[in-house]
Amino acid sequence: MDENNVPEELDNIIVLNDENGEEVKFEFLDLIELENEEYVVLLPIEENEEDDEGEVVILKVEDSENEEEESYVSVDDEEVLNQVFKIFKEKFKDEFNFIDDE
Repeated sequence: MDENNVPEELDNIIVLNDENGEEVKFEFLDLIELENEEYVVLLPIEENEEDDEGEVVILKVEDSENEEEESYVSVDDEEVLNQVFKIFKEKFKDEFNFIDDE
């Protein structure tokens, strides 16, 4: 296999830096719009697949100073997170097996 060929499933990989400056890879799952704001739904790509619990990360999209880049910021509002996740679950109910914690 040619190392220069990136498998198609890696096209939606986003690398972000965590609070410690470490690179963390995420799979981009969706972009959700809620009340004129955009939110990305990301799935962390764990190096150790056995630890994978399938929890997604929801971040708010903000414009940065560079027009070609976006910034992602954490969302502290539990109600907003729940609304975004509810929309995501409805859109992908046939593709993912969601487990409710309730």
